[in-house]
Amino acid sequence: MHILWVKMGGLWPPTAGGRIRSLETLSWLSTRHEVTVVTTHRSGDDSDGLVRRLPGCSVRSIPYAAPRVGTAAFTWALAGSYGSRLPVDLWKWQVPAVREHVRTLLAAQPVDLIVADFLVSWPNLPHSPRVPTVLFEHNVEHQIWRRIADLERRPWRRALIEVEYARMRRAERRACANADLVVTVSEADRRQLRALAPSSRCVAIPTGVNTEYFRPGGCREVADRLVFTGSMDWYPNEDAVLFFADAVLPRVRASLPGATFTIVGRNPGPRVRALGGRAGIQITGTVDDVRPFVDEAALYVVPLRAGGGTRLKIFEALAMGKPVVSTTVGAEGLAVTPGHDIAIADTPHAFADTVVALLRDPWRRQALARAGRRLVERKYSWAQVAGEFADWCEDVRDRAGAPQRVAGRADITTVPMGRSL
Repeated sequence: MHILWVKMGGLWPPTAGGRIRSLETLSWLSTRHEVTVVTTHRSGDDSDGLVRRLPGCSVRSIPYAAPRVGTAAFTWALAGSYGSRLPVDLWKWQVPAVREHVRTLLAAQPVDLIVADFLVSWPNLPHSPRVPTVLFEHNVEHQIWRRIADLERRPWRRALIEVEYARMRRAERRACANADLVVTVSEADRRQLRALAPSSRCVAIPTGVNTEYFRPGGCREVADRLVFTGSMDWYPNEDAVLFFADAVLPRVRASLPGATFTIVGRNPGPRVRALGGRAGIQITGTVDDVRPFVDEAALYVVPLRAGGGTRLKIFEALAMGKPVVSTTVGAEGLAVTPGHDIAIADTPHAFADTVVALLRDPWRRQALARAGRRLVERKYSWAQVAGEFADWCEDVRDRAGAPQRVAGRADITTVPMGRSL
């Protein structure tokens, strides 16, 4: 089977959960199928490294940086999006060079299946003539916007976010309805998207983790050290560390003055960088390897209040034998058991109390850590997860080849910039 995999926003280096999930799946698929990857890269990404990481794939990476909030380019993108049915988060990822390369590739050689990796890839796919398409939904995108709106306290800004939420919800419904298969990363996400687009065919495939790469490193634990890892240019992660630094860490340090918080992740913005001036907080920026920072921590914290999908960071921390304290949103969609292999707390007071109690109880920390490691070893290897993804891809290919599957399905054509699917 020849699979065309389209991923906007790059794949290498593997500094974000979505990149890791896609890379592991692609690596496994390419050992059994012909895979062509079309993606983008921005300054600082290593497109040559991606080629080396995926030796079994044909890779084409196109330079492109999506405009960021606060820039003139983003203002133009926002204005342009209002002339279409696409929300700005999808409109700004329409890349003519990607669309043209995909169109040329489809004309030059047979492709059995297209995978749109994340919803932002969908507007770049030419859907006529029709090729069976899988929409890989790492998150429920409109849910993220709903949660961001709920957290916003400035009325004018909340009103703008509410508009984008509604537009994203409509766009996500259209994409799910037109895909041959929607793959989600949790059963909760599957149910939500199935309710959004009742005609869609949705399946849930869990997140995996490389339990050989992420394993206890034997580093001596630094007393009372807390750590969070994640891309700092993703708003839910930025909000999480700001919330923790403002509302939780002071409560922790009131009981344990030596407690420290290390924030590990690429592209921290001004608000996150400013935290580095506070007592007990360290900002690393981009690092080559997150494992040493996780390994020396006493606790791994996930104070997320927004976001969607499932958090790979939690499985990685569990695989490293680290006790995890998370919000309900942070652990959403993961098959974890609160109180057994993870600790859950949502309010600042409860989160701080849980952190302090665990820092004072090494036996309890070790019990959580052992249970978490056993969980990921038993259920979440990448071979198992990627193998299930491949099985569903083959099923879509086979079903689309039958006349009854093609008849009656909505057909949509490639649209020009500023228009929408």
